[in-house]
Amino acid sequence: MTLLEKILAEHSKYEVVHPGEIVDIEIDLRVARDFGGANVVKNLNDYGLTINDPGKTFFTFDCNPTGSDQKYAVNQHICRLFARQHGIKVYDIDAGIGTHILIDEGYVKPGSTVVSTDSHANILGAIGAFGQGMGDMDIAAAWHDGKVWFKIPPSVKITFEGKIPDNVSPKDVVLNMLKIFGANSLLGYSIEMYGPAVDNLDLDDRITISSMATEMGAIIILFLPTNAIIDYCSERSKTKIKSVFADPDAYYDKTFVIDVTGFTPMVSRPGQPHDTVNISEVIGTKIDSAFIGSCTNGRMNDMNKVAAILKDRKIAPGVILKIVPATDEVWKQCLENGNIEIFKKAGALVSNAGCAGCAAGQVGQNGQGEITLSTGNRNFPGKQGKGSVYLASPEVVAASAVAGCIATPDNIPEEPCLFEKIAPPIYDAKIETVNETIHEKKAVIEGRIWLIQRDNIDTDMIFHNRYLAITSIKEMGQYTFDNLKGYEDFSKNARPGDIVITGKNFGCGSSRQQAVDCFSALGIQAIIAESFGAIYERNAINAAFPILVSKDIAALELRNGDSVRVNLLTGQIDNLNNKKTSKAEPFSDVQFEVYQKGGLLGK
Repeated sequence: MTLLEKILAEHSKYEVVHPGEIVDIEIDLRVARDFGGANVVKNLNDYGLTINDPGKTFFTFDCNPTGSDQKYAVNQHICRLFARQHGIKVYDIDAGIGTHILIDEGYVKPGSTVVSTDSHANILGAIGAFGQGMGDMDIAAAWHDGKVWFKIPPSVKITFEGKIPDNVSPKDVVLNMLKIFGANSLLGYSIEMYGPAVDNLDLDDRITISSMATEMGAIIILFLPTNAIIDYCSERSKTKIKSVFADPDAYYDKTFVIDVTGFTPMVSRPGQPHDTVNISEVIGTKIDSAFIGSCTNGRMNDMNKVAAILKDRKIAPGVILKIVPATDEVWKQCLENGNIEIFKKAGALVSNAGCAGCAAGQVGQNGQGEITLSTGNRNFPGKQGKGSVYLASPEVVAASAVAGCIATPDNIPEEPCLFEKIAPPIYDAKIETVNETIHEKKAVIEGRIWLIQRDNIDTDMIFHNRYLAITSIKEMGQYTFDNLKGYEDFSKNARPGDIVITGKNFGCGSSRQQAVDCFSALGIQAIIAESFGAIYERNAINAAFPILVSKDIAALELRNGDSVRVNLLTGQIDNLNNKKTSKAEPFSDVQFEVYQKGGLLGK
């Protein structure tokens, strides 16, 4: 078995598991964050569910640790009250990013299994543990049962050959990987990393790379723990740890050998993390703001590199630099070693530990027309605000904040780039309306189609993060697709019974359940796509919302507004306008069972 198969088998009733099998997995740690936590509590209360093991159950308030948004503050308090009632540990607003805390506090060890409402829970692959972001139904089920069902993914083996160049950071490594693999060529795979260059990566480096598995469409990027990481985890957990390894004869669906000597400093251009280019192509691009932090680049290594560049320098006039350490422990280390003083003397805003701009809940957001250089893991439209976001390494972001334009640490201009006088941007207001919802549990459905021929439609395009505090499904429909260019009026024009047909990797990105529930709120009957983001697929199945994968949509010769008939059990799709027929993957037994009972938590 591969490394992931070994871990999952050890947490199941089976000695051996294979790709494609659906098995129940015992979960060592079950975590909910501040915005997702309120929905988890609602599910538990609505269904009268108990907590399987409070000692393995946690809340982490990392999305909005400042409590600056009233809805976030309300949700946090809902979680606190529930935690007091059930004896659940809360890592509150002073703690930092939950996935990092789980590692640093010794809760997660190599070989552990963890689920969280955080779509970047797969960051735990950095220490050879299984972490998976899931929606609030899954987390509620895990809190109640101590386990969840999981479809064993196929595995990919990537071997790095050669030495990583000195000017290439861990962030550059994963941006180079995105350049090679894109957003969906490894969709649904578990990735294992090997080679001497991999062995030389320390914990912080591995966290940076693992944290962007989600942006590659992968289930997880797993690293075999080095002796140093084993020692770190043993010390933090106060237990002797033994690592898990893949079998020598493990089968990998795909294998890749990559010469890392050709890796270069990279930048992701606004809109898509995988739209990466050599930094030379964007050198000199004027920026309005810069952000350093997130679960990808908020560790001590990152803070030290930034401090080395900012020492005895000033941020360019008119440029804003925001720095957010990943955890309170990192923050305190920065205070003790003088980094905070360096940051403040340079002119940066330093906030308390947390996710910051990535989750729209703290600092790091930008405004319409603003150009930001960020160390975050995503730059989807609207993810970090209404402006444009480039992704880069902490070193490049720090150097660019001083330069006032995109620059490299070894070539910061003596005089910073200055702003030119420009006309103020025009801001457009928008009012949404709410449509009624209908949904019937039929094995054969018919409806008018919306043909949206796009790949990689992410959850921020479907249901933007500024609406994440909404827990009432009836309120969600009005915001469906209002961040997808060309479909901002979808909720006004959609009719109950409609069916959405779209491209590859639909629903990539965040673990938010609302990106499924908003369609139910409008009465949309189903979504048919060439492929789905892994978390989105789970959320839809668990919510009893019909989704189907079809690789042969073109055979239907569809036009927008055509009507189709879909058999969920056989997968047959009929175009009722031209009588063309195609096939989709039919519902599995598990999917149909969940569908029939009205959702994962139904009876």
